[in-house]
Amino acid sequence: MMIVILVSFAFVFGMALARIGLPPMVGFLVAGFAYNLADLAPPQGLDLVADLGITLLLFSIGLKLDVRGLLKPEIWAGATSQMLVTTGFMCGVLLLGQYLFASPLMELSWPGILVLGFALSFSSTVFAVKVLEDKGDLTAFYGRIAIGILIMQDLFAVLFLSASAGKLPSIWAFGVLGLLFLRPVLFWLIDKAGRGELFILCGLFLALGVGAELFSLVGLKSDLGALLIGVLVAGHPRASELSKALFGFKELMLVGFFLSIGMTGLPTAGMLAAAVLLCVLLPLKTGIYHYILSFFGLRARSSLFSALSLTNYSEFGLIVTAIAAGQELVSPDWLLVMAMTVSISFAAASPLVTHSERVYRKMSGWLKRLERGYCHPHDAPIDLGSVKAAVFGMGRIGSGAYDELTGTFGKAICGVEHAPERVDYHRGQGRNVILADACDTEFWMKLKKDEALELVVLAMPNHTGNMYAARQLRNLGFNCQVAAIARFPEEIEDLSNIGVCSAYNMYEQAGAGLAERALEGSHLPGSPTRGYVPASAD
Repeated sequence: MMIVILVSFAFVFGMALARIGLPPMVGFLVAGFAYNLADLAPPQGLDLVADLGITLLLFSIGLKLDVRGLLKPEIWAGATSQMLVTTGFMCGVLLLGQYLFASPLMELSWPGILVLGFALSFSSTVFAVKVLEDKGDLTAFYGRIAIGILIMQDLFAVLFLSASAGKLPSIWAFGVLGLLFLRPVLFWLIDKAGRGELFILCGLFLALGVGAELFSLVGLKSDLGALLIGVLVAGHPRASELSKALFGFKELMLVGFFLSIGMTGLPTAGMLAAAVLLCVLLPLKTGIYHYILSFFGLRARSSLFSALSLTNYSEFGLIVTAIAAGQELVSPDWLLVMAMTVSISFAAASPLVTHSERVYRKMSGWLKRLERGYCHPHDAPIDLGSVKAAVFGMGRIGSGAYDELTGTFGKAICGVEHAPERVDYHRGQGRNVILADACDTEFWMKLKKDEALELVVLAMPNHTGNMYAARQLRNLGFNCQVAAIARFPEEIEDLSNIGVCSAYNMYEQAGAGLAERALEGSHLPGSPTRGYVPASAD
């Protein structure tokens, strides 16, 4: 009965907070407070569910870990510098709080201050990924920088989790190095698991059985084992599919963690005041991010957008604080303070990220003073060259359009494609294709206006992307003809309403082309007088 009540609390509060634009996680924390306030008994096994959620979270991080991407200076050096500077700053704030406020909450030892400063230096992966997805900037340069920093922070958290075990590993711990040689076996298991429920069970077996339980048996932190197994299988072609398959389980288990935090106790007015004061420091945390990123040649706009995506406190900070409270380094009251701090930071950061472009325009004057004398190669202005035609989206339709237009424009044509492997393929075929994402707001901000451009073909498969690109061409004053593909009549109408001169229904055009080819190869009266072409020759 208690589990039904708890699920109901979680759903109601999660739904209510989501309706006002906050992550459901905030609602789950509030649900835990409300459940505790109602003086209801916590269901048995909730702590186990919470632990499983953290384990699956780390496994999913491992699945998405690109070790080569983390070797970029702006990622590893930027994240390390930020963690050191922010931790030191937060420790200074806590020491000042001890001096100014005579409260039992501020009776902290040096190790406790250091752990809390470390916990407050994290930013939320869940929040950042969600807002970047909503803006369509997850693959933008600044978005990739923000995600890379978050992954580095996650690795720092894993090292802390491993060190917090409080016991020396056994001599058998060196045996985990043998997992490197078992990588082909792990790949084989994924290949043979097929799809459906067996594939999901394979992921749970790798995370919980091979990773977490094996590390626990040899005296190592189980969460570290889940992360390592995730890293080992990250190179498998189906790693992304496995992460998506386990997403629901991971999110459901993490609900238990956030609920358990809320059940720790009821916040007092002093705790709420402490949480509000910590959130007042968020602009300074943003400034630290911005200042450090500017050292690596990022433009003011890119640095600000990355920093705003990271302007919050993290669920990993909650995990670190929970471990510190369990080891009596800090008072359990700090767990409630941290829970409220994370919740309030999400509420404060959401409008800033949503209106980041407006924030940049108001602050660009003095933010540009922090720019360095050089620009990061991936953040430099884009020059299409003296081309007369450009094709956005070099898939099958875009490639066909490119080849057809070469008969008219010759070499004065350029393709724009966001997939690196596809760019390499087209360049190998002799086409002039640049790597860029036309759905990325930064692409248009960096694009140099070319008066010689006569025609733009929008051949991206996503209607939203074509609409966005068409609006940008209009807003930036490009005086050229624009043609686009569409799938449905209403999409053609949308494109026409924003000034696209030619919009083609690709299904109708494909049907017309198929009928023409069929007539060419037939002997029907009135058909073109061409010989029969076998299907295999097409």
